[in-house]
Amino acid sequence: MPRSKKGKRGSSKPGSLRQEVLQLQLSAKGSLKGNKNGVKGESGASDDELTSDILSHYSSASEGTSVQDEGTGEQVDEQTAQEETEDKLKQCIDNLMDKSAKTRLAALESLRQAFSSRVLYDFLTERRLTVSDCLERSLKKGGGEEQAAAATVFTLLCIQLGGGDEAEEGFKMLRPILTTILIDNTASIAARQSCARALGMCCYVSSAEDGEDLIKSLALLESAFMSSYPNREGTLPTPKPGSPGLHSAALQAWSLLVTICPASKLSVLLDLHLPKLQACLQSSDVNYRIAVGETIALLVELGRDIDEEFEVEDSESLCESLKSLATDGNKHRAKNDRRKQRSIFREVLHYIENEDFTDERIRFGVESVYIDSWMRRRIYDAFKEILESGVRHHLQFNPLLRDIFGLGPPLILDTTIKTNKISRFEKHLFNSAAFKARTKQRNKVRDKRADVM
Repeated sequence: MPRSKKGKRGSSKPGSLRQEVLQLQLSAKGSLKGNKNGVKGESGASDDELTSDILSHYSSASEGTSVQDEGTGEQVDEQTAQEETEDKLKQCIDNLMDKSAKTRLAALESLRQAFSSRVLYDFLTERRLTVSDCLERSLKKGGGEEQAAAATVFTLLCIQLGGGDEAEEGFKMLRPILTTILIDNTASIAARQSCARALGMCCYVSSAEDGEDLIKSLALLESAFMSSYPNREGTLPTPKPGSPGLHSAALQAWSLLVTICPASKLSVLLDLHLPKLQACLQSSDVNYRIAVGETIALLVELGRDIDEEFEVEDSESLCESLKSLATDGNKHRAKNDRRKQRSIFREVLHYIENEDFTDERIRFGVESVYIDSWMRRRIYDAFKEILESGVRHHLQFNPLLRDIFGLGPPLILDTTIKTNKISRFEKHLFNSAAFKARTKQRNKVRDKRADVM
């Protein structure tokens, strides 16, 4: 989905006055309570507490409560509070270079929580090269757990920096080591999964207009999951321990990138992968079956977008497989797995047969996003997987996500806004119109990108 690389943030910078006041008041409250161990050896624990407090504070703020209503009227030393917060993050960054693997892991976890729960564009823009260097060191020299954590933090760093030159520079810097780990069969499965997600999301965020980077990333991810495809006799290979998780991560990252492919490339991908993916519906791993089913629905939707007369080859066989999975009652499968599988495949089958998608509404603060297509769901799920519970905060304040979902500049919350809320239907119409406009623009850029490819 194409996005402007420069001037993206406009006048609504992530460090908006409203957001900064909220953060500064929180930090000042902590200092008034006597919490003074922010920058020394126990930085991991203090970061966890900070993250928890921030999430709680932003949750209450999203209800429309103003800072003045919430506070006790005390004067806040904004400069001191800001310095205390930044000192904690600086200490975590310094700890990434510590000799102790345990300390580095604790620092990575603290940064992961901070990056996923807050918008830190200004702070990270000044330190992006330092952070990238530290993460590169962890990816090259760390163990499997450290590599997985570093890849996740790097993905969050790209989301923080947005779709500008800073994120693109970081992606080009770390892509080689992410690629090396992904294709290394001796590397940790967890690290390879994390690197697959990082390649998909970072390419989506930072290289949406670069056809060469897009093609390279698609090919790398394909190499990771195509080993699950049936052989020449049509038999699915016996999965190695942990491989279904890697195949799922790579397939989902690949399908995210497919949403920004030009129409000419998309047609090739449909012809190559749809028949193979249909066979993978018989996989023994429930999570991989679900990932395959959702990817099939996405590819069919994209195929119908570029060609109104698009039809799935051997659609009767596909629908039979989907019906079987939508009504699966095999007792040897876990009850929760069966329930989850039936729910997903009922939706997939309904879409394939009737071209109908069940809308989902995501609320955050006083706003909402409507998930009304498989493409929109894949994009939202990709961000939710990496941001976890912080996804709503980023939808509210991160200009990158707000741009992707057509939400406009971040709102400045005020108690009076509750009395002026627009209706649910009006919000739905606005979101749908914005997303359709973005889709048209994306198709124009697809045509331009096709010339590069």
